Amino acid sequence: MMNDEIAALPFEAAYTQLQEIIARLESGEPTLEESVALFERGRLLNEHCQRLLDQAELKVTQITDGA
Repeated sequence: MMNDEIAALPFEAAYTQLQEIIARLESGEPTLEESVALFERGRLLNEHCQRLLDQAELKVTQITDGA
């Protein structure tokens, strides 16, 4: 379930946050507990980004099919 804060993010902001989380997890710095929390937020951000991309693709398809 996505929280309202993530759902309100534009694609670019969500994607930037996702990249930052990936870099932080790859650094090995976070504790196990922090890593789990970061992973969960990253999963939600990824789902949000994918949903926005799917919506954009649908709009482009509708525009090109209607032209």
